[in-house]
Parts: sequence; C-alpha cells; structure tokens
Amino acid sequence: MPVAPYLSIIIPAYNEESRIIDSLVEVTAYLDSQEYQWEVIVVNDGSSDCTVDVSRRFAQNDPRVIVVDLPHRGKGGALKEGFSVARGRFMFMCDADLSMPLAFLPCFLPPLAPKADIVVGSRAIKGAQRYDEPKIRHIMGRVFNCLVRLLAVRGIKDTQCGFKCFSAEAAQKLIPLQRLNGFGFDAEMLFLASKLDLLVVEIPIDWHYRADSKVRPIRDSLRTTMDLLNIRWSFLTGRYKINQF
Repeated sequence: MPVAPYLSIIIPAYNEESRIIDSLVEVTAYLDSQEYQWEVIVVNDGSSDCTVDVSRRFAQNDPRVIVVDLPHRGKGGALKEGFSVARGRFMFMCDADLSMPLAFLPCFLPPLAPKADIVVGSRAIKGAQRYDEPKIRHIMGRVFNCLVRLLAVRGIKDTQCGFKCFSAEAAQKLIPLQRLNGFGFDAEMLFLASKLDLLVVEIPIDWHYRADSKVRPIRDSLRTTMDLLNIRWSFLTGRYKINQF
C-alpha cells in the first residue's frame, strides 16, 4: 500500500481551462523542490470547458496528481470531495489562480506554522499585503466579514481567503459535519471548528487580485449571507451532530 503523503493540496476548479495547467506546473515544480512526499488533488466542479480533460492529460505524466470529476456542486462541494479523497498528514486548500504566492506555503506547515489544528491565510491582519484589489471589492469584503463574525465565526478577520491548512485529524472531524456546497463552506468549517474546540490561527499572507476571478462580489456575497443564516439555523436545530466527537 502506498505511503500516505505528508501534504495534500486540494484545488477546486470550475472553468479553469485557461490557467489550470500553468498552475499545476507551478505547484508541482515547487513541491518537487521540497523534501516531503505530496499529492495534488484537482476537483473539477462540473466545468463546461475542458478543465477536466487538460487536467487529466497533465496527471497522466505524474501519478501524484489526482483528478476528481464531479457534476457542478459549488466550491464547497468540490472542496468536501477533495478533503474526502486526500490522504496527507496536512491538507491544504488552494485556489486555482494561485493568488497567494507559493513561497508562503511553508508558513502553513511545521516548523514555521503556529501550533494549531487549522492555519488560515489572512489578507486582513497585520503583516498581510493585498495587491491590485479594486477598492469597492475591498470594502465589500470587509463589510461581509463583519457579517460573518456577527452570525457565525468570531475571532477570525478573514474567513473567505482560499488558502487554509488543516491537520488530517481536524479535517476528519469536520468534513462529515459539513453541509454547504457554496462559498459558505469556509465559514461553516471555521464555525464547526469553534464548536469542536479546534485551535484556529490566522497568519498574514500576500494576496494578488486576479481580474478573471470566478468570485462575483455582489451575487456571491448574497448567497454566502444566506449560507451564514443556514449555518446558524442548522446549529440551533441540531442538524450538526457535533456531540458525536
């Protein structure tokens, strides 16, 4: 039986044909420079372009790259599937646009990472840098995060950044409880982590705005707001079986 890797990188991908190969080349080249064993899991979220085909062609040349093909569920659904497939001691969720430079990856892992069950990349704490982000998107993001802290997750200044690292033990506790398929996945995972008394720590990162981002601030903020209400309602009605842990 193959030895489990030290690190699993999970990349949700929806209509990423134009950049997924460049991202995979960059990710695998970086990981090849490290001493640990690794795997990269690309989860195609029902793309209407050729994302899954080009990803599979790339994976044919490297068995450490795994491609999972799903009908369209949403980013949260794709991530949940990726975490379910991952075998690493640490599991790192990573946006396909690589808006965080990979040079920051060691900060999420021992020995540089803070001692925590979940390490969250943050664009909103001291030391973080944002590049090229439109001012209106920044303002909307800060307003939305205030709403997240009011309804679901307190103590975390940036719940929605797409770069987070989970210990395998934390992921194994959280994934069976997780219910949401949309952009509310991040807030739900961190909400559940707080209820399970898992230690979550934010670290500052550099983050580069991508003009071709799949995030639509107004539409997705509204949908994620509904997800936040769903999280609170699911908790109050006992739909999360938290007591099993």
